[in-house]
Amino acid sequence: MLTPKKQTKRNPLPYLRFVCLFIFSLIATVASADELKLQELINEALSKNPEILAYQSKLAGAGFRIPQAGSLPDPMLSFGYQNEGFKRYTYGYEQGAQWMLSASQTYPYPGKIPLKSEIAAKDREVIERGLKAVRLKTIVRVKELFSDIFLAYKNLDIIKDRAALISRIEDAALARYSAGASEVQDVVMAQTEKYMLLEREEMLKQKINALEGMINTVSGRDINSPLGKPGEYHASQYSKTLDEMIKTAYSNSPEIKSRESSISISEKKVELAKKDFYPDFTLNAGYATRRGVFKDMWNLTTTINIPLYHETKQKQAVNEAEAAARESRYELETLKFMLSSAIRENHAMIVSAEKLMELYKKGLIPKTYQDFELALAGYVSGKGDAYSIIGRLKALIDYEVLYWNQFTEREKAIARVEAVSGISDSALKGN
Repeated sequence: MLTPKKQTKRNPLPYLRFVCLFIFSLIATVASADELKLQELINEALSKNPEILAYQSKLAGAGFRIPQAGSLPDPMLSFGYQNEGFKRYTYGYEQGAQWMLSASQTYPYPGKIPLKSEIAAKDREVIERGLKAVRLKTIVRVKELFSDIFLAYKNLDIIKDRAALISRIEDAALARYSAGASEVQDVVMAQTEKYMLLEREEMLKQKINALEGMINTVSGRDINSPLGKPGEYHASQYSKTLDEMIKTAYSNSPEIKSRESSISISEKKVELAKKDFYPDFTLNAGYATRRGVFKDMWNLTTTINIPLYHETKQKQAVNEAEAAARESRYELETLKFMLSSAIRENHAMIVSAEKLMELYKKGLIPKTYQDFELALAGYVSGKGDAYSIIGRLKALIDYEVLYWNQFTEREKAIARVEAVSGISDSALKGN
C-alpha cells in the first residue's frame, strides 16, 4: 500500500526578502526620478532660457552683417530718352534724338570696405562674448535658486526632526504636571513652541513654492511644472587665493573680453573716419542709340566727391570716434575695478562662511545639543524648568539653520566668483 509523501513547508523568508527588496528599489527609483539635480537644471536653463535664446538669435544676425559690410554699394542703372524740340517725336530725324542706357558703380576709397568688414566681425565678437556672459549669469542664477530651495528643504527637515524633541519636552511637562511637580504653564509653553514650529514649516513650504516658480522661469519651463526635492548638495572645492581669482578674471572674463573688442572697434572706427577725408569714386558707362544716318554713341565718366567741408564734417567725425575710443578704454578700467571688488567681496564671504561652518559644526551645535540633553534629563528628574530647556532647543535649531545658511551662502559666493572669472565649465557646454 502506497503511503502519501509528507509535504514539506517552504520557508517564506526568502520570498519576503525578495518582495521587500523589490519594493525598496521601486521606491528608490521613484525618489531618484523626482530628485532635483543641479547639473540637469543648469543644462536645461542653458538650452531653454529665453534671454540666452534671444542672444543666440542676435549673434546669428550679427554674422549676417559681416558679408554685407564687405560688399560694394549697389550699382545704378539708368534708362531714358532724349528728344529735340517739343512739337514732335524726333528719333531718327534729328541728330540729338536718342535712347540712352547707362550703368554706374561707386567704389569707396581703398581700405574702407575691409575696415567696415572688420568692424562688423568685431561687433559679432562683442555679441558672442555677451552671450557667454549671459550664460554665466544664468548658471549663477540657477545655482543661487537651487541653493535657496535646498536651504528651505533643509530647514524643513531640521524643524521636522526637532519637533520630536519638542514632543519629549511636552511629554516630560505632562508627566511632571500629572505628578504635581510643575505648573500647567510648562505644558502650554511646550505646546506653543510646537505650534510655532508648525508655523515655520508652513512658511517654508510657501517659500519653496515661490522658489519653484522662479526656477521654472529661469529654466524656460512652464511656471507650474513640478520639481522634486533637491538631492545631496556636496560642498564645492575652492582653494584659489584672491589674487589668483582676480588675475583669472582679467584673462578669462567674457565681459572684459567684450570691452576689449569694443576698444578694437573704436580704434577701427577712428581709422575709417580718417579715410573719409579721401574721396570715393563712381564710374559711369553709357550707351545711346540713334536711327538713320546718325551713329550710336557711348560715354565713360567718373565722379568723385570732394570733402570740401572737412573742418565741420570729416574732422569732427574723427574727433567723435577718438572720444568713443577713450570712453571704451575708461569703461574697461571701470569694469576691472568692479570685477575686482565683486571677487574680493565674494572671496571674503567664502572665507567667513567656512570659518562659521567650522564653528557651528564642531563647536556650537554639538555643545548646545549636549546642553539640551542634560537640561532635559534634569527636567525629567525634577530639576529645572521648561523655559530654559525650550530656550536651549531653540538655540540648537538656530545654530543648525545658521550652519546650512552659511553652507548655501558659500556655494552662491563660489558660483558668483566663477562667473565673474569666466571659469565655469558648464557655461561653455553647447557653445
